[in-house]
Amino acid sequence: MRLSQEELADVRAAVDTLRRGGVILYPTDTVWGIGCDATNEAAVKRVFEIKRRADSKALIALVNSLAMLERTVDNVPEVAYQLIEASDRPATIVYDRGVGVAPAMIAADGSLAVRVTAERISSAIIRGLGRPLVSTSANISGAPAAAFFDEISDEIKSAVDYACLSRQTDRTVARPSLVIKISDNGVFKILRK
Repeated sequence: MRLSQEELADVRAAVDTLRRGGVILYPTDTVWGIGCDATNEAAVKRVFEIKRRADSKALIALVNSLAMLERTVDNVPEVAYQLIEASDRPATIVYDRGVGVAPAMIAADGSLAVRVTAERISSAIIRGLGRPLVSTSANISGAPAAAFFDEISDEIKSAVDYACLSRQTDRTVARPSLVIKISDNGVFKILRK
């Protein structure tokens, strides 16, 4: 499905903000997210500050294709492709070694959580940026995730540089992604159902 002129303008504004090192609020394939260019260390650190989140808790990188996934992790085990294809809901996969992203994106053990999105707006933003996008729920750490735009706190809204207009009135219920850790040897463990 093609984006409308309004959605295209919204995506362009989001991408322009990201290219300048800014932080955005945007709709994802799960809940509303706070995002930035996942390769920009200063922007990633700012996301941690906005969320008041300990930097020991890693963030998710959102990509829009398997090709971008393959550039973002050192090794994609075959079982990961199968899980992405078979999952009936968004699946975030924690891989052993992330590459090509800001150091603050990588967990202490070298791992990186990545989700391939098919959602229209977030996919278009990533396509326009040409790099992975940080995806973390639009809330202060410890507070409930905002399923809808109007549930995002004013503190978060005022801390970002741009809030996407697309889907602000959408009341479709979404739930957080499935989270699975997959080791290079193909062994996997479900971290969140």
